[in-house]
Amino acid sequence: MTAVPQKYIRPDQEPPAFSDGNPLPNVPTIDMKKLVLGEAIDLELEKLHSTCKEWGLFQLVNHGVSSSLLEKLKYEIEEFFKLPLEEKMKYKIRPGDFEGYGTIVRSEDQKLDWGDKFYVIMNPIHRRKPYLFNELTSSLRNTIESYFSELQTLAMTLMGLMGKAFKMEIREMEELFEDGMQSMRMTYYPPCPQPELVVGLTPHSDATGITILHQILSNGAYTSIEHRATVNSEKERISIAMFFNPKFEAKIGPLTSILSPQNPPLFKSIGMEEYVKDFFSRNINGKSHLEKMRIKSGDGNTTA
Repeated sequence: MTAVPQKYIRPDQEPPAFSDGNPLPNVPTIDMKKLVLGEAIDLELEKLHSTCKEWGLFQLVNHGVSSSLLEKLKYEIEEFFKLPLEEKMKYKIRPGDFEGYGTIVRSEDQKLDWGDKFYVIMNPIHRRKPYLFNELTSSLRNTIESYFSELQTLAMTLMGLMGKAFKMEIREMEELFEDGMQSMRMTYYPPCPQPELVVGLTPHSDATGITILHQILSNGAYTSIEHRATVNSEKERISIAMFFNPKFEAKIGPLTSILSPQNPPLFKSIGMEEYVKDFFSRNINGKSHLEKMRIKSGDGNTTA
């Protein structure tokens, strides 16, 4: 292929910014060890707090996830995306659903991302679609399960630390996320002959616990970063994202423990299941879903 098909060309997107010779800002690094051990806990918690407020993202080091497991996972995902198309189409997204292989197409003129995707709910287990995760090869399935188990523990620990840094009621956070909805998206970005014309993943903020939901739960104090995936003309890329959310039965909104007359709610409360369905019913576009949750003048500012 020498030219990008029209359905992938995105004239509405700004081209990726590259350094003009000036050094780019470094993404903040948070050290998990320092958050849980030693004399630097308070300093690292303060760093976590300021990073969540000012950046909305960070690189986590010393997280304890096995490097050999990460390499095994990368290999298994590559093998999945190397399968013939007819094999991958056995997992295709079904009409009216948002889980499975491929892209949700809502209109004939919709522009597509330059990427191959597979998305599936992992927890609660009774919500797993039997024709999706259970039908993956045993090697891929077992590797994902091992990775998911480690990430689940890490995410809950990190959630608690973020709540502690913000001085939220930890139990209030735990009740929201215990037995919550967890999902996975693996993506393959193939080389692109004209990478400046496409995006691998449309600019957006994730609808999940450590991004948009933390902005809502913290009543706007913790920001959610808008991000996208770019592609390369020569190199392929693989990514796997794990998403951790409150339980479906939960009602999400600013946590009551941080609200006061001086800090009234900035976001509405909504049932988690309704929130997820609404997010997947629309095209992802920046922070549009977050703005829909924001209380406008005249809406009232209760969280009931």
